[in-house]
Amino acid sequence: MSFFQQGRRIFATIALILLLTITTACGGPATAREPIAPTQSTSSYGQLARGNSTAGQDFGNWVVSASKGLIKDAYVRDNNKLGVVISSQVRPTEVRELARSLAQGFHKNFPSQDLTVLVYAPDKQLILTAQYDQQSKQIQYQAG
Repeated sequence: MSFFQQGRRIFATIALILLLTITTACGGPATAREPIAPTQSTSSYGQLARGNSTAGQDFGNWVVSASKGLIKDAYVRDNNKLGVVISSQVRPTEVRELARSLAQGFHKNFPSQDLTVLVYAPDKQLILTAQYDQQSKQIQYQAG
């Protein structure tokens, strides 16, 4: 891998982490939003429904668009579970940090509750679960 490609991946990862940590996907009340239909995927697997609520769907759409290709698909269930399918651009050493950033951004949009972030490999195999505990404000990680 060339120095330029490695630098670009590192920059994209850092930018995603900062973006997820600093910004929020939903700026106003979820009831004022129009539902956003999931975009059609051109990849070889069927795309997941992004959310089972308007706010969840908006957040799932935002995660995919803000990731700049690092996250291929995302879904939100019951406003407390976020699942993401990462691309092959994400190195194994970056998965935990990405899950932490996603949990922080998810918490900003869905506060006052325990949250779970499920990270799936490009082949849709679960590789990491991050559980945010609202009471302790801590994230617990579990492989696979």
